[in-house]
Amino acid sequence: MTRIALVVSDVDGTLLTKDKTLTDGAKAAARRLHGAGIGFTIVSSRPSIGMGFLIEPLAITLPIGAFNGSSIVDAGLRPIEQHLIPAAVVQRSLDLLDEFGVDIWLFTNEKWLTRTPDGEYVAHEKRAIKHDPTIVADFAPYLASGCKIVGSSSDPALLQRCEAAMQQAVGTQATAVRSQTYYLDITPPGHDKGTFVDAMAKRLGISTEAVATIGDMQNDLAMFKKSGISIAMGNATDDVRKQATDATASNEDEGFAKAIDMILRNNAAS
Repeated sequence: MTRIALVVSDVDGTLLTKDKTLTDGAKAAARRLHGAGIGFTIVSSRPSIGMGFLIEPLAITLPIGAFNGSSIVDAGLRPIEQHLIPAAVVQRSLDLLDEFGVDIWLFTNEKWLTRTPDGEYVAHEKRAIKHDPTIVADFAPYLASGCKIVGSSSDPALLQRCEAAMQQAVGTQATAVRSQTYYLDITPPGHDKGTFVDAMAKRLGISTEAVATIGDMQNDLAMFKKSGISIAMGNATDDVRKQATDATASNEDEGFAKAIDMILRNNAAS
């Protein structure tokens, strides 16, 4: 079995607990990776402004992936590679989300925009990304600078139907996939967590077989398919677990740290 040289982890539902805490166990696991000479980075549906607080405690020096990997920034959050959703597709996506009656957010590289400051997940997102939204009456001035659109709803069945309709509506012009049961993400076309794995492997001069990925949601499947080892969290849905090579405990039971130990044991046996 190929020795792992790089670990790429999802953030929410994987690295963080339900209350968005980075545990001491997770920090210690990252230190064990660094001590073993294995690279470590993160990729998330989060905006880059919502990932900075993880850099120092995890001692990340490699580039990280924001907006489901469609933006790559350095450890100082400076853009290395960035892609946008075509403006016409932004408008089409906003219209469809309106039809489904879900709360809508639009992210640019610098801002989180919403028309509904009292939306049901706004407070949750503020705690998660440690950033306040910009309240707007209209998204029109920002159509040409969209990095990500989010439809949020506490009705998972509704959001699943919205996901299918969105995928049909945007086709190959954007990527539409749920990052949580309550978030549907629309991101730039041709870029996902899998392309981030490709980019990182190329940057480090390693095979993607030497990459291990850890995640819990549908948007993590793209990187699972690219990596030599893919580890699904215990809180992942059945369809996600079925497409991973291995499984670990939940994010409430130090699943990330246990996944890291699994990777280290794999390397020791190789």
